[in-house]
Amino acid sequence: MKQDSAHYTGLEQRVVFITGGGSGIGASLTRAFHLQGARVVFVDINDDASEALVEELRAETGEAPRYHHCDIRDVASLQQVISETGQNIGPIYALVNNAANDDRHSWRDVDVAYWDERMSLNLRPMFFAAQAAAEQMVKAGGGSIINFGSVSVQMALGGLPAYVTAKAAAHGLTRSLARELGEHNIRVNTLVPGSVITERQLEKWISPEDEVAIQQRQCLKMRLEPQHVAPVVLFLASAESQAITAQELAVDAGWA
Repeated sequence: MKQDSAHYTGLEQRVVFITGGGSGIGASLTRAFHLQGARVVFVDINDDASEALVEELRAETGEAPRYHHCDIRDVASLQQVISETGQNIGPIYALVNNAANDDRHSWRDVDVAYWDERMSLNLRPMFFAAQAAAEQMVKAGGGSIINFGSVSVQMALGGLPAYVTAKAAAHGLTRSLARELGEHNIRVNTLVPGSVITERQLEKWISPEDEVAIQQRQCLKMRLEPQHVAPVVLFLASAESQAITAQELAVDAGWA
């Protein structure tokens, strides 16, 4: 952890569960919570990247986060990993619903099967992960759930209508769960990342010309990277955000 990074002592030894924690933004989240001293458990389907991250952190710190291969579209498997985490490691204190897939698609080409599959990946797991983790948080006296939205909603971006719909719904889920779970001292918020430059984005969607155009739109003329998102998620998981719930917090360099 950088010397100038905030350290939240309240996260030490807390159990943190992250979906899609093996690469991209998720890997940055796994690293950040691990370096805070949290007991991190993450799921992913990219075994190579996830196992490499585990070994990298083990070599760096002498300890390692716990990785489980899990396709989050399989709700039973996802909830089983969450249940086993509570039984074997301790009650989940922070749930980070990060995993998603933003593959581009034309509205003309979307059929019912594709629509349902996109929802089964980009929206449904958020609720069922929260359902399972919240039971542990209730018994433990509180916790924090952080759902990932997307700047694509605020920007009214085209070319991915199912994804944008799912991400818009994520904040509706946040608002509803915040009302339901607030009486149990559980906070629920939406983190809205902007155009975060990851290897996947560079490989599939963002050209050098696109990046120039994005920075022209941003208030801050910077390359937005995963390490800019992680500190805000740490804050939302920490006790320092104890009075913040049902909110959307953007990390987009002022793009939207």
